[in-house]
Amino acid sequence: MTYLANSVEPLDFPIPDGADAEVVAAVTGLYTDGIIARKGAFSREWAQRMAEDIDVAFKEALSRPGGAVGRGPNRHYVEIHPEQMSGWLELVDHPWVRMVCGSVLGPDYQFVELGFDIPGAGAVNQPWHRDFPMPEETRVGGRLTSLAFNLTAVDTEEDMGPFEVAPTTQWDLPEGFDHEMFPPKSAYGRYEALAQRKYPKMGDISARSALTIHRGTQNFSQKSRPVLVLGVDAPGAGNAEHHDMAVTRKFYDSLPERVRNHLSCPIVDELTPITQKHSIEGLMMGDA
Repeated sequence: MTYLANSVEPLDFPIPDGADAEVVAAVTGLYTDGIIARKGAFSREWAQRMAEDIDVAFKEALSRPGGAVGRGPNRHYVEIHPEQMSGWLELVDHPWVRMVCGSVLGPDYQFVELGFDIPGAGAVNQPWHRDFPMPEETRVGGRLTSLAFNLTAVDTEEDMGPFEVAPTTQWDLPEGFDHEMFPPKSAYGRYEALAQRKYPKMGDISARSALTIHRGTQNFSQKSRPVLVLGVDAPGAGNAEHHDMAVTRKFYDSLPERVRNHLSCPIVDELTPITQKHSIEGLMMGDA
């Protein structure tokens, strides 16, 4: 593929030795388009339980100051603890999730974030953006150091404000970007020309580099479109310091060792509701 003059040119795709076709496809997809997906990874019943857990957590978050943060008009983000999601273990221990994390981030990947976005009725187009500034290892070394997995709680329809992504833009250098995350409006034409809208169904899962330029679009319906977010880091990526995920000792001890090995969050006697951290998106897009 051809890279722009103002973009990082990634090194040879870091495909592990002896990789099978599925691994090759995952690594290649994330290093080229910046997003991949697995249809029907989970049952609709599993996805429905996830939707119910999100609904409970969202109502609780809205009941207290700092429980939810605005990501634009009628959009909220809520970070939760793994124990607030009944299917968390099935999610992080899913063979496809393990394969993607290990292949792209290395064997010592870490789960650092669990939360959900809710674009409600009347949510408007977000500005094109990435979720955090480009790390030095990506800028200089051409390596992806984190992934965001997304799972929809509903069957996405056209009028619900689908997620829109501009493939290959994870390598765009942040020249002229506000906060190194929001490209100037003069670049919007390029992103709109590249844009792909996604229409996942309950049970589908996607993985993407959160550096790939994307946005939520306008929700014309009277329905919300909740989406779960699982954030995963390579060692040293540093995103854990921006999140407050924790687990209780009882929960931690109940997990298989292969899952415990990928947790670096605090182990506590009792969970404390998470107060959401300051949101640049709120500054850029207005309160929810």
